[in-house]
Amino acid sequence: METMAAPLPAPTRQVESDVAEDSTADVPWQAIVWNDPVNLMSYVSYVLQKLFGYPEPKATALMLDVHHKGKAAVSSGDKDKIEADVAKLHAAGLWATMQRS
Repeated sequence: METMAAPLPAPTRQVESDVAEDSTADVPWQAIVWNDPVNLMSYVSYVLQKLFGYPEPKATALMLDVHHKGKAAVSSGDKDKIEADVAKLHAAGLWATMQRS
């Protein structure tokens, strides 16, 4: 009768995450406006001025980023603030999401 050797333990490697969960709470978030086939460029600029108080040149520059690059980060801050900003952008009819910056 042959005896079987005990299986070798699987090699283990300690992997450290790049960012600890505790420190992610203070990482700012961004509200991203995406290009869409519905809204006029002038309307997007108007919404950015009204919602965020951007001067016309800044709102126009962000709108042009949305138009040419497909998206633009229009505000940043803590998660609750950005969730509210994205909700306002949605209410204005713009396509928006949030992401960690």
